Amino acid sequence: MLSVLIQKELKAIILSPKFTATFVICSVLMLLSVYIGIQEYQNSVKQYEAGKQLIDEGTREATSWNSVRYRAYRAPDPMQIFVSGLNYDIGRWSAINQQSMVKLRNSSYSDDPIFAVFRFVDFSFIVLVVLSLFAIMFTYDAVNGEREDGTLKLVFANPVPRARFILAKCIGGWLGLVIPICLPILLSVLLVQLFGIPFAADHWLRLFTLIVAAIAFFTFFIILGVLISSLTKRSSVSFLLALVAWIVFVLIVPRAGIIAAGQILPVPSTAEVEGQVQSFSKDRWATFYTAQEERWRERSVHTDNPDGENAPVEDEKLWQYLEEDDAARKAVQLEIDEFDRKLNDDLRHRRAAQERLAFSLSRVSPASAFQLAAMDLAGSDIALKTRNEESMDIFRTEYTQFIQAKQAESGPGAGAFTIQIDTEKGVSIGTPRDQAAIDASQLPTFVSPSYGFSDAAKTFLLDFGLLLIFSIVAFGGAFAAFLRYDVR
Repeated sequence: MLSVLIQKELKAIILSPKFTATFVICSVLMLLSVYIGIQEYQNSVKQYEAGKQLIDEGTREATSWNSVRYRAYRAPDPMQIFVSGLNYDIGRWSAINQQSMVKLRNSSYSDDPIFAVFRFVDFSFIVLVVLSLFAIMFTYDAVNGEREDGTLKLVFANPVPRARFILAKCIGGWLGLVIPICLPILLSVLLVQLFGIPFAADHWLRLFTLIVAAIAFFTFFIILGVLISSLTKRSSVSFLLALVAWIVFVLIVPRAGIIAAGQILPVPSTAEVEGQVQSFSKDRWATFYTAQEERWRERSVHTDNPDGENAPVEDEKLWQYLEEDDAARKAVQLEIDEFDRKLNDDLRHRRAAQERLAFSLSRVSPASAFQLAAMDLAGSDIALKTRNEESMDIFRTEYTQFIQAKQAESGPGAGAFTIQIDTEKGVSIGTPRDQAAIDASQLPTFVSPSYGFSDAAKTFLLDFGLLLIFSIVAFGGAFAAFLRYDVR
């Protein structure tokens, strides 16, 4: 009897006029989104390779270690084809030097703001918005629609258990909607292969898990439609309720959680933190220059001769004074950098606490659970910026230590203008261009942090478990509601 009821539900879905239109729309959207994602990924790879090439050319032409200008570029991930997440919102590179802290700049959306207006439609967006809405459209009248047609009374004129009937509704709806959707998903995967996108075994594992999570999310809305249909007697009422539920779960709750977290745990803006750093830096440099003037006055007094005329300071003494001033200047810069680092660390920790609260509140919605799971699997989650900046910050320490060591080996005059006076050859002026280029092969190279399935599984399992719980609760509600449903 269960198989008969499932076949009946399958025929009702497949023979429905809206099934063909829905299938075609979903197929076109998925294939188009993956194709556009492939093009964007290839452009990102070209930008990444071009940036690295410019850095290599600049370091090969440098004549002193002090003149090297290095940038660390964030490597693109093939999974951004399916889940763009925050990939296009954060910067692509950061300058690496002793004077400034690490900060990712030049995001794709900042370079091309037109794309930020309409955003990127990827696989996760289609599942989150389009497929969830289609699931409700097919199941909002699963029970009360048969009651209005009179077929529900005919079914229960036979000895059919209610539990078996509601189970057949859920299974039949799931088979009728999920299996056809798997076809465009497989075609999308084939499209990735045809374009030769470098997918490693870990990428395939993450993609397969993403598809499983999408099916789990889709399943919830299928069962939710059956639940709402079991709670109402009119299909028009259940449609309105299902639409309201979709709006609440997909659009309202995720954003409400973020807003609530911002009110509960306020975090200072980046501009406020930068203002504090600039104010501290201004005060410290003012103190430094005042102290430096006082030191030179004292040195001038010590070098005065008895006749009151200033005697010329010996070269060695002058060089010692310059080294002392340079050491004091470096100490001030280190103090400013340390203050900047502490403020940014505090800001990062407060933001992390706010993000954890926001995600915890928004996970009340299955849409948030799926979106967070998809972004975790793709590596384009909220931690993408922090993950890269922390790795770049570690590299910055290594890089600055290397440059300082090389500058000490080269001496203070390396890379500077030189003036030589010879009685036979006359005066000759040397510029940095006349000096030999440095050995750029010794320069340390930044490597983007690795990210794999094991990293994503830490948070993915929580969100995937929530999706399963939501589906089980919805099925339990549909079962309990239909036990008391009036089939007349």
